[in-house]
This record gives sequence, structure tokens and C-alpha cells, in this order.
Amino acid sequence: MTSLTVENYLKAIYQLGTRGSQQRVSTGALARHLDVSPGSVTAMLKSLQQQKLVDYQPYAGVKLTGRGRREALRVLRRHRLLELFLVETLGMSWDEVHAEAEHLEHAASDRLIDRIDEYLGHPQFDPHGDPIPRADGSVHSPELCSLAECEVGQQVEVARVLDQSPEFLQFISRCGLGPGQRWQVAARDQAADVLTLHQNRRQITLSLHAAAHLLVKTQER
Repeated sequence: MTSLTVENYLKAIYQLGTRGSQQRVSTGALARHLDVSPGSVTAMLKSLQQQKLVDYQPYAGVKLTGRGRREALRVLRRHRLLELFLVETLGMSWDEVHAEAEHLEHAASDRLIDRIDEYLGHPQFDPHGDPIPRADGSVHSPELCSLAECEVGQQVEVARVLDQSPEFLQFISRCGLGPGQRWQVAARDQAADVLTLHQNRRQITLSLHAAAHLLVKTQER
């Protein structure tokens, strides 16, 4: 069992637990997320429990212990700072940095990550709007809601992109729906599963399924 595998499991449990909550994660959801067999997940969870990194109960699922959560946040801090460094310093596109950061996060030392954090000015968010854990393990997570749940007339600002596949990131880049972009919800058709947004003279329509992958800040109408 390699530290790389352990780190990937802890990070996945944190992310699947309602984006970091202590809700239990099913072995099935973990297997799908990591693209491994349920049997492999069960074996690994038993090992992680022996290391006191998780609280695993068969048929009930798994959640992180305090130690496991600290380790998961440490990996996420590396990943998100590396993504931002690759975008801000090397000029890489935000749709190609995830895979690179996946490799680098396991090799980078904490000292290097702290230097990158200092160099970037201690940023709070990565290029996709995900909060970057601080060195002390704390995380600043502002109140956000799903774009799919917003009402007609609401002013919204895109803050976070949950689906970080290259295809989805390229799609929302073309639509102008990256973090920081402001739109007004012009219409929604539940039956047709679409949402229409308006910005100055621009108007775009996207599915409610796609909108559910965007978290936004809202303003009163």
C-alpha cells in the first residue's frame, strides 16, 4: 500500500462527504469515484481504519477521523495550490491543470507548497473556485448555492465549478461562465430542463444538469 493510494482515498472521502462534511460515504460511491472495484475499496478501508484514518462501518459507509481529515486537507492544499501555480505562473489552461496537479501533489514537499503559497500571495481559491486549505488546516468556505436552484430575476456571480472535466470546463469557458462572471437568471423551464441567463446583450441557455455543476453567489432581486 503506497502513500499515494492512501492520499487518493482520503481526498476522495473528503470530497464525496458532501464536499467535506462528516456525512458517511458509501463504498459504492467511493468505488465509482476512484474507478476501482468495491472489493478493493472494502479492503483499503479496513486498512485505513487500522491506521485510525477513517471510521468504517460495513453497510453504513465511511467517514474521516480527525487525523484522516487533516491528511485529506493537506493533499487538497497541495493540489489546489499547484493548479493555481500552473495557471498563474506557467500560463496553462484551467482545463488541463487538474491531471498535472494529480501527479505533482504526491511528490511536492510541504516546504515547496508553503513557498508556492507565499509566492502567490496566500490565495483563498484555486482556478475553479475551490477553497484552498490553509497550512493550519482551516478552510474558508463561503455560502454558495447551485445555479440550478436560482429563481428567475436573481443576479448571480459564478464562484465555483464542481465538474472539472476538460470537456465541461471548455464548455463553460465558451459560455463565459467561469468564476467571477455575473449573470441574471432570465428564465427557466423545468419541463424542458433548461435555464436561460442574461448578461448585457448576451443570452445563453444551458441544461439544469449543467447548471447544477456551478455554485454561485446570489444577490437580492
